[in-house]
Amino acid sequence: MTRIERKFASLKAEGRKAFVAYLMAGDPDLATSAAVMARLPAAGVDVIELGMPFTDPMADGPTIQAAGQRALAGSQTLQKTLDMVAAFRKTDADTPIVLMGYYNPIFSRGVDRFLVDAKAAGIDGLIVVDLPPEEDAELCIPAQQAGINFIRLATPTTDAKRLPKVLQNTSGFVYYVSITGITGAATAQSAEVGPEVARIKASTDLPVVVGFGITTPEAARAIAGVADGCVVGSAIVKRIAEGESPEAVAAFVKTLAEGAHSA
Repeated sequence: MTRIERKFASLKAEGRKAFVAYLMAGDPDLATSAAVMARLPAAGVDVIELGMPFTDPMADGPTIQAAGQRALAGSQTLQKTLDMVAAFRKTDADTPIVLMGYYNPIFSRGVDRFLVDAKAAGIDGLIVVDLPPEEDAELCIPAQQAGINFIRLATPTTDAKRLPKVLQNTSGFVYYVSITGITGAATAQSAEVGPEVARIKASTDLPVVVGFGITTPEAARAIAGVADGCVVGSAIVKRIAEGESPEAVAAFVKTLAEGAHSA
């Protein structure tokens, strides 16, 4: 079992929902993002989703786009992101880490080399938003063979015909995008999300975690209540952009985690 699979099995046994926190590697600089990341487990984060900065992040809204630009301006690279994970692993061997981003940096590095390096650094899962299921041979299947979960996105427009294809080689968990559009663009509504999560769960035994449009502890509680967990990204990244200290960001994250865990 991967760390992700162990974590969700443990949460299920405890009757708890998962809280997943996103931050952009290298935003606004490597030291700050590493300091925030180091504080997330103690703040109640079950899974860390770490963004790989990229020049053309088509699924990201303005907040996360700006975070990626700050990171790139600060000379963040894929290698530095992997090094950041390896450094984190020196003090935390348990918290699952999912890299989220786009295929170009991975392709440029070379898939085989990337997977070896990611596994060695301590990466547990990948979300690569611009690789559809039709391209599973590119990265998804090699990642699974390397012991790294490949997490697929399902959306409000993933219909009954498309869903089996999306789920085909997915592992770890399914990430349900609660709104149509980009990150940070709207607010997730549990009344709308609940039936969609149920529809996905009827087709898979994997946990379904909901992201996009969750910004408050109350929203985290509501969305986690109709799913296996929730993801918060833009609301955390916004605090970092405003110059809050890693301690202050972690204190905010703790309120979100408590919201999700109270569902």
